[in-house]
Amino acid sequence: MSTKLTPEVIAAAIQGFEAQKQHLDAQITELRAMLNGQQPSAESTPRKGTRRKMSAAGRKRIAEAQRKRWAAAKGASVPAAPATKPKRKLSAAGRAAIVAALKKRWALKRAASEKPQAVAAKKAAPKKMGNRKAA
Repeated sequence: MSTKLTPEVIAAAIQGFEAQKQHLDAQITELRAMLNGQQPSAESTPRKGTRRKMSAAGRKRIAEAQRKRWAAAKGASVPAAPATKPKRKLSAAGRAAIVAALKKRWALKRAASEKPQAVAAKKAAPKKMGNRKAA
């Protein structure tokens, strides 16, 4: 004689096994509490299905608020591009002043470097170049 397992029979078997499991879990919890020296309490037994449920509209409101917070945070954290200063241009008069200052500086440097060489040149005898051409 074969018994056909219908979805109703399977669902009933699952409910029966879950009830047995809950009963065993409660007994195990009581025994553990006794082992630790505590009195078993009704709150220590796990309850199934006590989780609060949120409606789709509530989830939608929370998601929209979070998106709004993220947009505000991202918008505030991105600094605005700093105003770029226009590139400075050198006037003809300014360029002429720089060139004149450089010429003066180099002339002073050459004059300062020729004085020690002139003293050294007097001490040393000039070398003969022979048939070489001066550069």
